[in-house]
Amino acid sequence: MTYLAPSSRYKKMKYRNCGNSGLKLPLISLGLWHNFGGKTINPESKKVLFKAFDLGITHFDLANNYGPPYGSAETNFGKVMKGDLKKYRDELIISSKAGYDMWEGPYGEWGSKKHIIASCDQSLKRMCVDYVDIFYSHRFDPNTPLEETADALESIYRSGKAQYIGVSSYSSKKTNQMFEILKSRNIKILIHQPSYSLINRWIEKDLTKTLLKKGIGCIAFSPLAQGMLSEKYLKGIPKISRANQKITSLDKSLITKKNIKMINELNLIAKKRGQSLSQMALAWTLNNKAVTSALIGVRNLKQLKENVESLKNLNFSKKELSSINKKAKDGGINLWLQSSSH
Repeated sequence: MTYLAPSSRYKKMKYRNCGNSGLKLPLISLGLWHNFGGKTINPESKKVLFKAFDLGITHFDLANNYGPPYGSAETNFGKVMKGDLKKYRDELIISSKAGYDMWEGPYGEWGSKKHIIASCDQSLKRMCVDYVDIFYSHRFDPNTPLEETADALESIYRSGKAQYIGVSSYSSKKTNQMFEILKSRNIKILIHQPSYSLINRWIEKDLTKTLLKKGIGCIAFSPLAQGMLSEKYLKGIPKISRANQKITSLDKSLITKKNIKMINELNLIAKKRGQSLSQMALAWTLNNKAVTSALIGVRNLKQLKENVESLKNLNFSKKELSSINKKAKDGGINLWLQSSSH
């Protein structure tokens, strides 16, 4: 049965301008980091894609190595794009990235012009699209001159393979440097994609100030700390969870007694607000004036709907923010710290 989007899809979703650009992003964007890989797309994952668009989520975020296996998330998305979503291409924001390991050999990762351009071409082919709306440098490469990475991004932009350019997990200093390099070539960095959540607040030190000053948008990934900021981990590690998977980015060692205690205390604040912990966590992330959109990853329709419901209550009183700040401390969960420390 062919997918048909409802005419009401834009009535409830809220949108924000990305930095000082004219591009609007939905407050909730859908990431395909997990749950969309495999030889074929999971039927539930396909339903999530369609339901997301039904709810006004126009932004789908991918990367070359999303899966597992690497590339499979883009391939599966491409099959849906080629069929059901093709007629809606001009209503969608599709993004991809290059920088992390993707294929064997010395050119399969990092920030060289060789890797980034080849990766972009591969991603376009897998996703069955002529261009992506946003293409990111996925991480800073300390062994490649920033000018060379900028060369690759410029080439992708000038060739029409990407309409906008972004960076991910760059420090404030390196974001500034890349901004100036691209600005000298009449190219604007549209967006920065950092990890950010109640228990991973590294961007507040200086990156948010840089983004606001430069007019760069911000899409926060892992706003639920890979599921830790949900009711799932309130009593420890359940059998069915990301932390219990054989191949996972959420190591059990991150779910410490200290973090569980902190999550439970934040959950009490959420209940007083009439929200689930995940809903409050998303609303709090969007309360940062530098943040354009919160990037979620969900396994099923139930999680998707719950996350979108967070938009019903985005306001925080000074008392609530004060209570949250007393409880929400760094949980030592920033897996991308190495890139953003340069």
